[in-house]
Amino acid sequence: MSVIERIEEQLASQPVVLYMKGTPDFPQCGFSGRVVQVLQACNAQYRAINIFEDPELRDALKEYSNWPTYPQLYVNGQLVGGCDIVMDLFDKGELQSMVGAA
Repeated sequence: MSVIERIEEQLASQPVVLYMKGTPDFPQCGFSGRVVQVLQACNAQYRAINIFEDPELRDALKEYSNWPTYPQLYVNGQLVGGCDIVMDLFDKGELQSMVGAA
C-alpha cells in the first residue's frame, strides 16, 4: 500500500481526523494541543494520528494536502486547515456544527 493510499484509508476510517504532533494525551507542540482542546470542547469523536511515528506519512501529507504545517484537521475527508483556521472556526461557532454534523 502506498503512503497516499494509507492517507486515504485513514481519512475514510473516521469522519474527523487530526494529524498532529504527538497524541491527544501528550501533544508535542502548542498548536496541536490547542486543536485537541477545541475538539474536546466540541465533544468531537475523532481519530488522532501522530505524524512523528511515520516520517514517510508526515512528508507525503504535506504534498497530499498542499498544506505545509501541522496540525491538519480533516472533516469528511476534506482539509479544514491548521490551528489558526480551526481556532477561528471555533470562535465563530462553526467548528461545533462541522464536527457535530460529521
